[in-house]
Amino acid sequence: MARSNATAKEGPNTAGLASHLDVYLGRSTAADQRHSADTAVLLRIIRLALRYRVRVALAVAATVAAAFFQLMIPPLLGAAVDNALGLLRDGSVGATDARAALIQAALLLLGASILRGAFTLIHNYNGEAIGHLLAYDLRLAFYDKLQSLSFSFHDRVHTGELITRGMLDLDGVRMFVNTGLLRLVLLANLIGIGAYLLLSTDLILGLLSLSFVPFVAWRSSTARLRLRTLWLALQQKMAGLGQIMDENLTGIRVVRAFGAEPYEIEKYDAAADEAMTIARERIKTRVSSTTIMTYAYFVAMGLVLWVGGLRVLEGTMTVGTLTVFLTFITILQAPVRQLGLLVNAIARASTCGSRLFAVLDLQPAIDDHDSAGPLDLTDGAVRFENVSFAYAGEGAPPVLHDVSFEVHRGKSLGIVGPPGSGKSTIANLLPRYYDPSGGRITIDGQDIREVTVASLRQAVRVVQQDPFLFTASLENNIAYGDPWADYGMIQDAASVAQIDGFVDLLPDGYGTLVGERGVSLSGGQKQRVAIARATMLRSAVLIFDDSTAAIDAETEQRIRESLKAHMEDAATIIISHRLGALRHADEIVFLEAGRIVERGSHDVLIAEGGRYAALFALQSRGNDEESPAKGAAE
Repeated sequence: MARSNATAKEGPNTAGLASHLDVYLGRSTAADQRHSADTAVLLRIIRLALRYRVRVALAVAATVAAAFFQLMIPPLLGAAVDNALGLLRDGSVGATDARAALIQAALLLLGASILRGAFTLIHNYNGEAIGHLLAYDLRLAFYDKLQSLSFSFHDRVHTGELITRGMLDLDGVRMFVNTGLLRLVLLANLIGIGAYLLLSTDLILGLLSLSFVPFVAWRSSTARLRLRTLWLALQQKMAGLGQIMDENLTGIRVVRAFGAEPYEIEKYDAAADEAMTIARERIKTRVSSTTIMTYAYFVAMGLVLWVGGLRVLEGTMTVGTLTVFLTFITILQAPVRQLGLLVNAIARASTCGSRLFAVLDLQPAIDDHDSAGPLDLTDGAVRFENVSFAYAGEGAPPVLHDVSFEVHRGKSLGIVGPPGSGKSTIANLLPRYYDPSGGRITIDGQDIREVTVASLRQAVRVVQQDPFLFTASLENNIAYGDPWADYGMIQDAASVAQIDGFVDLLPDGYGTLVGERGVSLSGGQKQRVAIARATMLRSAVLIFDDSTAAIDAETEQRIRESLKAHMEDAATIIISHRLGALRHADEIVFLEAGRIVERGSHDVLIAEGGRYAALFALQSRGNDEESPAKGAAE
């Protein structure tokens, strides 16, 4: 994908991220900078289209040919008028000869019109084809870019905004080739060649015929600036509509549960009304501009008819010559009306292109260094060395402070602490979803920033507390990390996650379709599918980020027993608020405000009587109080 010279950088440790997001979100800049940026965007779209040189050459050639044959019509018609008048005045010519002359003129006009229509068809077909090919390339590039951008980018930008850019903005870029570029070539030929022919025929009438062109050019420029501003505002409002709809559909169960449908409809209606107001203003600007340009065109035609008619009456000009001028102006009527569409296409392409390319030009904050090589696994030892971290954002407080620990293959580390203590941040740093602000993380002595991201994430698997399931079969969800896994591997992973019994009860077994985001499964079932997905891959490092929070204690115990064989070949980190899941870990660290305040085995921490012991006593007392209640209920 072609890039501009200056590319934006995204990520938590990147200076100037806010300004890049301002540009990305359409909150931008001075008029002179905007004009320069618009030109650069349009040139970039043209360069992308030129990758299809054969189609572009064919479309441009067909456009020029269509303009040529269209410009042939005025002189042919003028000659036919003069010949007809000459035949009428010359009584020596028979009816048969006169009829033959008229038929010949008619055939020439018909032939020019047919050729003009044929070449117009070729130019329209190839223009549309180039636009769709360009859209195909941009669509893939945009999707690929979204896959590579780091979590820090997706944390800040709403999904609805990205969907708008990948659909509406991309469509605005696609349409520029046919409705903007080729239409501009057509108008340039019609006006340029036509101006030469008219001025060389009669300077005064030629100037009168073209008198509307400077006014139209000025009006088009001012309208383009206004339309660009309106397009930008409209795209932002459409992005807002996308965000509202995305959140509503994602949280539809919450909306229904609280009876908030009227509020959601009102919110969407208000946003839609704002978008409609801008759309009306855009249409008003375009229509008023086109109307004024059309009025100028008719004034020019009236002047030509008046001056030319006087000359015909004086005998200094033939009726056929006047017909040439009038026909030429008539031919320009449709293109002049299309100037509004041309201006609209240019304004839309520059606005949509700038928004689309702003994303395409971003460089991932988490990326491979030039010297990065694959991770070389030996002992599978994970080490945090004085790691500190703060999420992106000016003035954001640090989440981790000088955290250090080590866990080896076959060993397990438990992490516990109150909400906001930094537990999940550790899970996000190890597979390098983010980079630490200070210190370093190593696996077998290799800094994870110095190895390829792909090899690192093959070695490190994270099971999240809130797992995401795709709208696919259970089998495909479990085998997501290895789509070519055989059926036996999938069954073994399901058995480890204690989900095989549930699957056996389903009508289609592993082929049962999981609803959008796994809504057809309970929270515990989704977590077990996620555990199966991770354990099937036999990774060197396993991280369970509160991944059994929705699973009952008995099932969790069975899963832990089944995982023992996997944990013997992996360094395992277990993050949990439920201390029962950690008591068998080789070492436990207690995090508070991003710092390790206690560490040791379960028995050691209990003996110390600190925060861990207090939390364990509180949970144990809660379980003891819950058990009689359950017995009474039963």
